[in-house]
Parts: sequence; structure tokens; C-alpha cells
Amino acid sequence: MVKHQPLQVYERQLCLSCITGIYGCRWKRYQRSHDDTTKWELLWSLILLFTFCLLLVWFYFWWEAHNDYNEFNWFLYNRSGEWSDGTVPILATTAAGFTYIAFLMVLALCHIALGQQLNLHWLHKIGVTAALLTTIVGVISVNQTWGQEWDVIPISLQATGPFLHIGALAAVTALSWIVAGQVARAEKTLFQVVVVLLYLSVLLGLYVVPLYITSPCIMDPDNLKPRPDVIGHQGAPMLAPENTLWSFQRALQMNVTGLEADVAISTDGVPFLMHDLTLRRTTDVGTFFPDRRMDEASHFNWTDLQQLNAGRWFLKDDPFWTVHTLATRERELIAKQSVCSLEQLLKLASYHNATVVFRLRRPSPEHPCYHSWINDTLNAVQQSGVPQSLVMWTPDEHRAQVRQLAPGLIQTSVEKRSPQSLQKDGISRLLLRYNQASMREIRDFSETHINLTLYTVNEPWLYSVLWCSGVSSVSSEAPHILQKVPYPIWLMSPSEYCLMWVSADLISFAVVIGIFIFQKYRTSGMRSYNPEQIMLSAAVRRSSPDINVMKEKLIFSEVGNGVGSADEQYGDNGYNYYTNQGASQ
Repeated sequence: MVKHQPLQVYERQLCLSCITGIYGCRWKRYQRSHDDTTKWELLWSLILLFTFCLLLVWFYFWWEAHNDYNEFNWFLYNRSGEWSDGTVPILATTAAGFTYIAFLMVLALCHIALGQQLNLHWLHKIGVTAALLTTIVGVISVNQTWGQEWDVIPISLQATGPFLHIGALAAVTALSWIVAGQVARAEKTLFQVVVVLLYLSVLLGLYVVPLYITSPCIMDPDNLKPRPDVIGHQGAPMLAPENTLWSFQRALQMNVTGLEADVAISTDGVPFLMHDLTLRRTTDVGTFFPDRRMDEASHFNWTDLQQLNAGRWFLKDDPFWTVHTLATRERELIAKQSVCSLEQLLKLASYHNATVVFRLRRPSPEHPCYHSWINDTLNAVQQSGVPQSLVMWTPDEHRAQVRQLAPGLIQTSVEKRSPQSLQKDGISRLLLRYNQASMREIRDFSETHINLTLYTVNEPWLYSVLWCSGVSSVSSEAPHILQKVPYPIWLMSPSEYCLMWVSADLISFAVVIGIFIFQKYRTSGMRSYNPEQIMLSAAVRRSSPDINVMKEKLIFSEVGNGVGSADEQYGDNGYNYYTNQGASQ
């Protein structure tokens, strides 16, 4: 009978097979390598890293731009003529692309940690290229059509900066495991020095980043100013059709202190509320006047405007995805809304003692009221019976004449000017977009007793930042959301933030040092070896020098020759490779 002794057993490594297989389609052992990564693959690794960073910024931008999604959709509407939520496909593709690229980054880091050669599969290279080019096109498009929105990134960092710093510090600290492993296994001193210096530079940079983080919410809580007043921008357009009476009534139910609207002038001199230049988005003008659906709203008389329905579009288009939350009675009221006049709004505001601010749009030169638009608007204000102290007058044209005819109006500017210039012209209030005033400018306006109102503020984080900055009031499309913010989302004294910062740095430094020491101890005294090394069977107990020499020769001859059939025949099929030990009868 012939006796056999198992010579070697291939140890299965399913996790490693999945990592190299998904990343580079290298599922077999003979396809993997521990050689240095080629320069071409290093270039693709850098492209992958750049794509990841770009997508991270792009994803963060759209996450924080949620405050202005309605503004973006309105820009798209002006270009295409059709109303749709253009943020949905952008968010879907951005989330999918970022998830895909982040997954590839994790696989690449796993390759580095396991000492595997980076070899990105060509399909992934196409995917990375597509993600990179798509993101670049998106950045260019936003820069051309919505460039002012980039300001949301530095503004949002005032709210998220301290916490993003902690997250970045935790991520870089975790990377020390990979860096320490590479340094411990490296044979070249120059490589070790370069890697350690690069890593320490990034780590030390993160340690001192808080010196450059500024946030109005890092302040003494005793210095926090009163809660900013909330003005309903077009009423409560997330809960009711914009610029309708029901929208303003819903806003007043949310305890707003003022109402904001857009005003146009009809051909017979009646100021009415309308945001768009035309009526086709927010009314059923195509039903009553199909030939005039593209005409400007101000080219209709008040009798024609009263025939139009201004509510059913809201139930149909659901611009804020909120219709499903409305009660049946609310939907019935919305379906009956009509175009609202300025006089109706002023009477409603007067009854609730609410401030009214409106943007008056001058009609075109061929309009009958081109020269009388100011007087027509003043007449509507006076006929409504509203106290002049509740009306914020924004048009700069004929301001001196308006001040003489209605001296009680609150003179308000919508153009950014210095506090001294505003005081010189007798202007006591300023209405700006939230990105047009820095923390220092907000403080300057407050010190000179210029009441600053910033629009459009819909997100609690933005409201909190402006609250801590000292803004007196904000204009919002979401008063029902801001109503639930009785205090800034977070408020931290400088001493508390300093303690958090120093504690995080010390913990990170201790963890990094511990990891480097552990990795050095773990690899000390161990010779370099292949993680997929062929394991000798524990069943072999004989210590014969001849047998050991024979085994070593066979193992290293197969590894050196890169034999692939052994993997297929023995490793993958679960067989052991045997050698004849001897024969006995």
C-alpha cells in the first residue's frame, strides 16, 4: 500500500478575493501581485482620489443648497418654460456617483493595507472618468447659471465646520493604521521618511485648523440677541399657493411678524401679487385666454385677472412635495384661490398688525401705467387703511416724492449700501439675500441701527447662524419650519470649543502613536511574506531535513514560476497536493 503525506494546503481568503476581484477583476491567486504599483495605475489612483474629493464637495454643495431648491427650480423654469423639480435627478445621480467612487476608494485603501498591487479594472476606469466629467460639467453649469449659490459653502461651514473638523480628524487618525503598516513593512528608509512626513503634515494641519474656523455660534450664550423675526416670503408657499390670501393666512398662523410679496400693475392701474412675468405657471390663463398665455401678467386688466384660478396648479405640480400632508379642507380652499390684489393683502396685514414688504415691478414702457406706477401703488396703500408704519417701501424711484406723500412709510432698500449712505438717504431698513452680508457687516448695520432683513432663509441651520450673527429678521418660505426653532441648533462658548478641540487633538495623537508602536511591534522579527503564502500542512510532523528541503524547493519553484494551474487544480477545487513519502507492503 502506498502512503501519501499532504505536502501543502492553499488557504482560502475569500475577503481578499472579493477585494481584488471587485476592484480589478482579479479573482484568482495567480492574478494577484505584491509588486510595486505601476506608474500608470498610480496615475489612475490619483484620478480616483481627485474624483472622490470633487464629488465630496459637489455632494456637500447640493446637501447644503437645500435651502434654495425652489430658487434653482425657478431658474430652470425661466429657461425651459416648464416647471419641474430639477433637483431630483441631480441629487440621485450625485448620490449614486459619490457612493460608487467612495466604494472604489475603500477598496483601494484595502489594497494598500494588504500590500496588494493596485490595478483598477478598465470598466471602473470608464466609470471614474464618467463620474469626473459629469461632475465637472455640473460645476461649470452651476457656475454659469447659479454662481451666487457657491456662497452657501463658506456660510454653511460656520454651522458645520467644528463638527466636520472632528470627522476629518477621526478619518485621518484611522488612516494611521494603513500608514503605520506601510512604514513598518517598507525596506527603503527614504520611503519611510517621506510617508511619515506627509502623514504628519496632514495630521498637524488638522490639529491647527480650528485656529481658522470662525462661527458666530461660538460665543458666550449671555451675548445671544433676541430671536430674529420671521417674515412670510410670499406667505407660506410650502403649504399653500404663493402670493394668495390663503398662503398669507397660513403664514400668520405660524406667528410671522410680517408678510412679503411681489407686486405688478394691471393695465387699469390695480396693483396685484405675482412673482413671475407671465401667468402660465401659477394660474389657468391657458384655459380662459389661450392666445395670451405668454403675455406679461401686467398686460391684463383686473377684471380678466379675477377670472383666473391661482390654486389648482399647486395641487397639480406639488412644488414642495407637501400636498399629501394637507387636510381635505385645506385642499378645497387651495383649489378656490384667485389672484390677490395688494389692497387685499394690506387689509389682512392691518387686521393682524403685521408688517408688509413688497417688491414693486415697474411695467414695460408701452404699459398705460408706466409713468403712474408709483402713484397707483401709493393709492392702493392709502385706500387699504393700513397704518403706514406697517408698510416697508422698497422702490428707489421717486423716493423723495413718496416720502412727502406718505412720510410714515418705512423706507427700505434692496441694494447693498454702506450704513452711512443709508442713513444719509433716510433709509432705516435693508433687505438683502442671505449671502450678501458677512458677520462683520451684520454687526455694523446693527450698531448703526439699520434693521437688516435677509432672505430666503428656510433651513434651521441657516436661521441659527444668522440668529447668532445678530440679524434682526429673516424672510422665509418655510415659517412652519422656523417656528420649531426656539433656540439656535448649537451654541458653544469659546472655552467649551477650545476644550473640545484640544481633547480631540490629544486623543487623536495618542491613538496615532499607539498604532505606530503596535504596528512596529507586530512586524518586528517577522520576515516579509505573502499573505496568500502556501501553508504547510500541520499533519506533517517529521523533521527529516531531506523532506523539508524537498518541500521548500517545490513550494518556491511553483511560486517563482507563477504556476497558475496549481491554483486552479488544488486551491480552488479544495484538493491537497501530495508527495510520495514511501511504499510499504
